[in-house]
Amino acid sequence: MIGIGARLKEARISKGLTLEDLQDSTKIQQRYLSAIENEEFQVIPGAFYVRVFIKQYAEAVDLDADEILNLYQDEYEDAVQEKQEKTVPATMQRSASSKQNNELREAMPKIIVALFIIMIFVIVYTLLRDKATDPALDRESTEPGSSVMTDEPGSVEVEKPKQPFEHASTVGETSTFKLSDSDEIILIVKTTGRSWISVTDQDGKERMPEPSGARVVQEGETIEIEANDAESLRIRVGNYENAELSVNGQRIDYPTDLIPQNIVLKKP
Repeated sequence: MIGIGARLKEARISKGLTLEDLQDSTKIQQRYLSAIENEEFQVIPGAFYVRVFIKQYAEAVDLDADEILNLYQDEYEDAVQEKQEKTVPATMQRSASSKQNNELREAMPKIIVALFIIMIFVIVYTLLRDKATDPALDRESTEPGSSVMTDEPGSVEVEKPKQPFEHASTVGETSTFKLSDSDEIILIVKTTGRSWISVTDQDGKERMPEPSGARVVQEGETIEIEANDAESLRIRVGNYENAELSVNGQRIDYPTDLIPQNIVLKKP
């Protein structure tokens, strides 16, 4: 009895078709068509596709597809399934191994970056630890005149520089600043735009430079007023955003947003 592979091949040849012609008409890969002709059905992935491919092949060469399919199921299917079951585990193992290799390759850059970060952390930690335990640092903290602050008795502490004035109060548009222990009052006014400026002492005497006196100061002007003989000064500023005030080398921050403002400086 002629096998179904030989019958299909004979029918194909009698119709003058090549395997390539059959591949174009059935869309079945040529290697699977060749496997059917050689009755190597286990090459085809899955029993379902074996039946489908055999049926399409038979229809393409004008054979009775149901007859050929029934013959396959009666004579070949059990043996084919047994062979496929033996080859599937090995295929699955290869697929699993390939998947694991791909995952490892994808994860490798992340692993390298993580190891690099850990290495940097260890290096930084080691340097900080060594610095913290450096005997030279301990000696510096105990040497006479050292400015390092410690909790030990007799340690030298760094004193913060004393501010030339401090904010005492603000009532409405008038803010009062109390000067520190100093007999000098040196006021500097710098303008970044037009602003009315008036500077009077405790007697109401205008201290803005003559001959202009109190006036609208133009943009970019710098005015220095030395009032060491005064007990207090009252600076009236029309547009505070355009006028920067400093007293004895320290800038005054305006306490309010009111326009105009009065800044009063008082000696202790």
